[in-house]
Amino acid sequence: MPNSIAGPETALDAALPVPGQPAAAFDTGRVASLISQLLVELGEDPAREGLVGTPDRVAAWWSAFLSPDGAATATCFAESQLADQLVIVGGMSVWSLCEHHMLPMNLQVTAGYVPEGEVVGLSKFGRIAAHFAGRLQVQERFTEQFAEYITGVIGRKDVAVAVRGVHLCMSMRGVRMEAARTTTLHSGGRFATDPLLNQQFLAAAQWNAA
Repeated sequence: MPNSIAGPETALDAALPVPGQPAAAFDTGRVASLISQLLVELGEDPAREGLVGTPDRVAAWWSAFLSPDGAATATCFAESQLADQLVIVGGMSVWSLCEHHMLPMNLQVTAGYVPEGEVVGLSKFGRIAAHFAGRLQVQERFTEQFAEYITGVIGRKDVAVAVRGVHLCMSMRGVRMEAARTTTLHSGGRFATDPLLNQQFLAAAQWNAA
């Protein structure tokens, strides 16, 4: 029978402001008005053909982006025959927004863990990644949030996460290096103490990112 296991957040944690997470209800009308004002300040006419309805569309996108599906539970399935198996889930691609310049970043996510008596439902990994990506973020924080959540789900620190990011704040502004990539790694529990296990994960993560 599947078990629904809550993530690592406690009731107290949920009540506190979380970095990279909206703290108040989203006012779509107010945001649309601000977008309209921004267009005026940029020398545009929000009423001209082509821009009619743009503030509303932008506000609707912001509302949807900052309201991702919840990741409060992850389903685990009993598998009593497992022994020292490495499970790696790769190919997860999510979009987030750099909180320093509010420009998009694409994050390629690979996660690994060592199951012990049960396995995590595979689709949950993608939902968890999308949950933490749907906010103003930095890649380093995203990597730790994702890893901490999976750690809370399995109840052990045997979790590894690799994230490879393309940041438009680096590609289209500043140094404008389109080929630049940023990689962040988290190695917990056995991944931190077992070089062979960690190398197996890193090899698979590199393959998934190719």
